[in-house]
Order: sequence, then C-alpha cells, then structure tokens
Amino acid sequence: MTKLWEKAAQIREDLVTLIYKSGGGHIGGDLSETDILVTLYYKYLHCSPSLVNDPNRDRFILSKGHSVETLYCILADLGYFPKSDLDNYSGFNSKYIGHPNNHVNGIEMNTGSLGHGLSLGVGMSLAGKMDKKDYRVYVVMGDGELAEGSVWEAAMAAAHYRLDNLTVFVDRNHLQISGDTEKVMSQDSLQERWGAFGWNTITINGNKIGEISRAIEIAQKNSENPTIIIANTTKGCGCPSIENKAEWHHKLPTLAEYKTLLAEIRAGGVSHE
Repeated sequence: MTKLWEKAAQIREDLVTLIYKSGGGHIGGDLSETDILVTLYYKYLHCSPSLVNDPNRDRFILSKGHSVETLYCILADLGYFPKSDLDNYSGFNSKYIGHPNNHVNGIEMNTGSLGHGLSLGVGMSLAGKMDKKDYRVYVVMGDGELAEGSVWEAAMAAAHYRLDNLTVFVDRNHLQISGDTEKVMSQDSLQERWGAFGWNTITINGNKIGEISRAIEIAQKNSENPTIIIANTTKGCGCPSIENKAEWHHKLPTLAEYKTLLAEIRAGGVSHE
C-alpha cells in the first residue's frame, strides 16, 4: 500500500493541476487540509464507493467547503467517480462546482456557507445515537469560520448530548481571505475555549500524518464527549513559494508558478509519517 505521505503528495499534485487547468479554486486552504483528509479517507473512514448508501457508513463533512478541490481529488482517486469527470470542474452545467454538493457521489451534504458544517455533523451524530448506530462523524472546519455564532451553538449541543461519535478538526492555518485570523477575529486559545464548552481537546501539527493518526485514535477511544482536534497547519503546505501568504487563499497560478508548485511538491519535505 502506498504510504500516506506519498498519497498526500499525489493528491497535492492532483489538486494543484485541477486548479490550474480549471482556472478556479482555493489553493492555500486545499494544501493545508490535505494531510488531514488523506489520513481520514485512506486509513480511518469506514466508507467507500460501495457503501455510499450504507446506513452504517461513517460520515464526513467538509465545512470549509470552498477548499473542495482536495476532496474531489481524493474521491476520484478512490473511485467514487471517474477522474475524467473533473476535466469539466467548474465548467458549464458541471456538477463539480466550487463547493461540495450532494449530486456528487461520496458527498454527504452541501457545504460552503461557513459556520454550518458543525451543526450538520451534530445532527448526524445525534441521529446515530438515536438509531443506535456505530458510525462516526468527522467534520473539518477552517479557523476563519469560527467567527460564526452558529459554530458555538452547535458546540454547546454536541457537548450537551455527549456526542462521543463526533470528531472535529479545525484547520488552524491562521490565514483567511481577509488576512491573519488573529487580526480579523482573534481566537486563541482555542483549546481553552473548546474545553470550556465541554469538549475533549487535542492540539497537533496538522501537517504531520503520524500526529493526525494518533489524535484520531484518541478520539475513537473517548466515550465521554465530542473531540476537537486543533490542527496547526501551514497555508499552502508543501509548496514553499506560496506558504503562509494570504494572497494565495484564492490566487490562481500562472503556468510558470504551476510548474514551480509541482516541482516543490515532488521535492517533498512534508507529510512524512
């Protein structure tokens, strides 16, 4: 089996290529979340193309839906749909649009209106408890969307109902479209905040697959409350020329920049287990 860090590098190449060829996408946040999504989909999620309608499948919600390119590339790689489908990404009448939508095989819910993904995850987790199902629910949020009040309403509900089948990642890359998250709406310390809401809190390097794996396994063993994994990541991770640069939240690479990004990804240096 391909090592997870090698798979993450492949997905980075795929998503950068998808964005360059289609002329649309959120490259910085795609690259920061890649290691989290790869670890979940290739190691932990109980789901596959044959299980999309299985009531016992695990659920995944990409709340930061603007960074959908990583998810599309993973789903295509796993066979949820042909890779050639993405040739028309963001094209006329394409169902592969710039935010997740459930017309695409493997997408649970439409997302992208920030602050709603956690509420969806809480509902799915609560339904699992009520139906006595063993599935788990995973949500990935951006740190910028934590300024939405609905996030904290959902956080209260999750702790109140002791949803230990819910695991949430915050992609803590410290940048959003408006700039530094701490200048837009300060949030430190997230561990203290989520802990005060009654969550099991874990802080990791979100671009290290070994740390991501250990955090997921801790969450799976927890039987008391929901788990929040604060994943400190680097915006644009894997491509040093664009790392930690707010303008690459939504910037499109030129041909020369695209070639540089591919060369940087192939040179390695991130996602080692």
